[in-house]
Amino acid sequence: MDACSDYNIKEVVVMAGAQLGKSEALLNIIGYHIDHDPCPILMLQPTESMAQSFSKDRIANGLLRATPCLFGKVKDPRARDSNNTTLHKIYPGGSLSLVGANSPAGLASRPIRIILADEVDRFPASAGSEGDPLSLARKRTSTFHNSKVIAVSTPTIKDVSRIEDAYEKSDKRQYYVPCKHCDHTQTLIWANVRWVDSDPDTAGYMCEECGGLWSDADRRWSVRNGQWEASGEFKGIAGFKISGLYSPWTALADGVREFLSVKKNPEQLKVWTNTYLAEPWVDAGVTIDEMNLFQRRESYDKVPKEVVIITVGADVQDDRLELTFVGWGRDEESFVLDHEILPGDPSTPQLWSALDSQLARTFETEDGRILGVRATAIDSGGHFTNSVYQYCHRNFARRVFAIKGVGGEGRAIAGKPSRNNVVKCRLFPIGVDTIKDLVFARLRIDEAGPGYINFSDTLNEEYFRQLTAEKIITKLVRGFKKRVFQKIRNRNEALDCYVYSLAAYSIINVSVNSIADKIQARSERPEVPEEPEVQPVTRRRPVQRRPRQNYTNAWR
Repeated sequence: MDACSDYNIKEVVVMAGAQLGKSEALLNIIGYHIDHDPCPILMLQPTESMAQSFSKDRIANGLLRATPCLFGKVKDPRARDSNNTTLHKIYPGGSLSLVGANSPAGLASRPIRIILADEVDRFPASAGSEGDPLSLARKRTSTFHNSKVIAVSTPTIKDVSRIEDAYEKSDKRQYYVPCKHCDHTQTLIWANVRWVDSDPDTAGYMCEECGGLWSDADRRWSVRNGQWEASGEFKGIAGFKISGLYSPWTALADGVREFLSVKKNPEQLKVWTNTYLAEPWVDAGVTIDEMNLFQRRESYDKVPKEVVIITVGADVQDDRLELTFVGWGRDEESFVLDHEILPGDPSTPQLWSALDSQLARTFETEDGRILGVRATAIDSGGHFTNSVYQYCHRNFARRVFAIKGVGGEGRAIAGKPSRNNVVKCRLFPIGVDTIKDLVFARLRIDEAGPGYINFSDTLNEEYFRQLTAEKIITKLVRGFKKRVFQKIRNRNEALDCYVYSLAAYSIINVSVNSIADKIQARSERPEVPEEPEVQPVTRRRPVQRRPRQNYTNAWR
């Protein structure tokens, strides 16, 4: 906040963990300018809905009502004589506008002196078709000699993260704290956190100089007596980096406890690395070795007892259908049970009848349960979209879903369906890049457990070549770094089918852990022997037959 008031600093960059005061600092800057230095301010949030929520919850109901010197300076949007709205507030000498980074109209046509960009790593790569939203916002400050840009965020992925790139261009300040035992100053790093025998409650921080172990009270004392030091050359940009290790609200034991719970799950470990350590995530590998996966195959006489539901993903080609049967167990451990190829013309009913037969299959588990296919997702892209729509619309009651892949980071695995087609079939958009990130992370798990992918020995080498047929690369899109999946082999149907099966699992939104708990409770219930049923002896009454009557004469 001191840097935001320094005339010599034109830009402030904060790369920090979650819940460390980033948004609170932005609120304080807004309050300062409303009360002491009025000017036009523009605040960017990742989406317009997030901007509306921030305006209502943090600014209107928090900052403006709870701060005595600001009370009444900004009129309530509901007042009759007020020109203020949720996203645009006027005060004496200036205004505050809140926009979503995905809205190009909100980033243009107004001069701005102060730009506040919150969670810039969640911004889209482009605001519509007009380019990087932060660059568009910067152009609005050209008419002010004392303009300032403040960008804050938790990082995401290395070499793609906006906030990491901005921090590297700054003077790179870090917070140095003294040791209470030897006075040596240092930055707090995760490698120096120590605990005993997987017990988070024994966690402490080890001084890198004297080896003394700090308690949480010692750590908070060190943080109170620390100071910022820059390691880079100052060129008008002040950069700050701080992790959850400095948090006065989060004990080291909580950080260790969370780490132990996510360390075997790559996608959860990525979130912890970003939000607690304030470090960009480094991908463990660009490609996956298909032979290592091939050697992991297992023989399944029956479906493993861990499987509680089965989903299918189907890919439509010009001369065939390919489909993968995937079983799901506790903590989303998955089992690839079978991969089938159905030759034929997708425009003819014969091929879809063959698919009907496959989806009607049942599987017996090792503990005697009979499982059918719970849900199916079929890709509607390609040359036979209308045939897919008709089949899925006809079989929607059997949970057969038409899907359409949507690229881009940050997409939901499965979005809200639309019926904007001739058949009025429910079409589910799926975030293919999001799912592939998840799949590649899970393929790198080498120990059975949460997220681990098991394979049946019925799968051949070609299946694993197709499963690993893509790699992640970073390329420039409109001048902005973006991670994309690129094919390294011609065929990738196995990967697509697994992605679609995971999409089907996500669409039905079932809790596999709850189902597994019920199955386990049922198996542990003691069996009570059934007593033979005693049939009561009853005496049958003789049947009294009515005399037969001739109705012919009566009818005549």
